[in-house]
Amino acid sequence: MNRETKRIFRTKRKSLPLGGQTYIVGILNLTPDSFSDGGQFVDIEHAKEHFLKMVSEGASIIDIGGESTRPGHVPISVEEETERVLPFIETIRSETDCLISVDTSKSEVAEVCLKAGADIINDIWGAQKDPAMASVIAKYDAACILMHNSEALITEKGQLIKRVKEFLKHSLDIVLKAGVRAESVCFDPGLGFGKSYEDNWEIMRNLNAFNELDKPLLLGASRKSMIAKLLGLEDPKDRLSGTLATTALGVFHNVDFIRVHDVLENSQCAKVINHCTHYEKDKN
Repeated sequence: MNRETKRIFRTKRKSLPLGGQTYIVGILNLTPDSFSDGGQFVDIEHAKEHFLKMVSEGASIIDIGGESTRPGHVPISVEEETERVLPFIETIRSETDCLISVDTSKSEVAEVCLKAGADIINDIWGAQKDPAMASVIAKYDAACILMHNSEALITEKGQLIKRVKEFLKHSLDIVLKAGVRAESVCFDPGLGFGKSYEDNWEIMRNLNAFNELDKPLLLGASRKSMIAKLLGLEDPKDRLSGTLATTALGVFHNVDFIRVHDVLENSQCAKVINHCTHYEKDKN
């Protein structure tokens, strides 16, 4: 493990120095049907309480979602997604300086949320689904998380990592041409999206392969079916131990952001791994 602290992930609100620690991104789904916590935080006051709890537990970013992206989800309209997320952002923004990310692939939703004070757009289609997404992010001088996704599995033998990187490079080209700042882009290899069970674990085994992209990397394995299948766990809430293992591996391999449901436990895990690796580096 070799970390450097010269790079930053820039948002208009504040910049996060990279290399010195791993940042925890807390998940807040304002949805009735998300795979793990659907329906738990549809009430604004309850959502607000959970948001502030995750911040107190160590989250540097809270990622807010208004549309479930679980397998088999039913797409919703721009209006419905906006109605779920906008009132909450308007409520919470005045109460915290914590960075707010919005998980959306719709430019119309992204625009109203950025206007209301959101800092980051987390697009599961890497700004490649909605042609207006990149320009909206640039318009508000926002940051973005660009995730790899695919309608079909990558079936070419030995080509998975290469194809994921090619997709992410294309996404980067799109947002840079639109005017998004280079230091405001983060990549996500997209565990669980357009990938088989084996594909997900291949990505976990090859996290270092994404270092050559020279962008901060976000890992989102929290409670996912890849863990459920490996450990034989049906209830998402029983998948914490497996999630912590992926977090530890991610931190050890220089992942800058870990997106999770259980903030306190993952924050503590990341802190221990960071402390151990930095301690060894300081001794040498």
